[in-house]
Amino acid sequence: MEKKQIPLRLSEKLYNEIAAWAEDDFRSVNGQIEYLLTECVKQRKKDGRYVSRTLDEEPDFDIK
Repeated sequence: MEKKQIPLRLSEKLYNEIAAWAEDDFRSVNGQIEYLLTECVKQRKKDGRYVSRTLDEEPDFDIK
């Protein structure tokens, strides 16, 4: 399977959250993003909805 390369811009906070999550799951940041997107697409195909009704809202990270 050929994979597409796309540019992606993330806020530093979001990148750091994904990087920490990826480390917890023993994945690369790229692998974690791909995994999360795949799960969202599966969920949408399953019931026609996104994972969250508030998906477009700015996340409130509690990073100190």
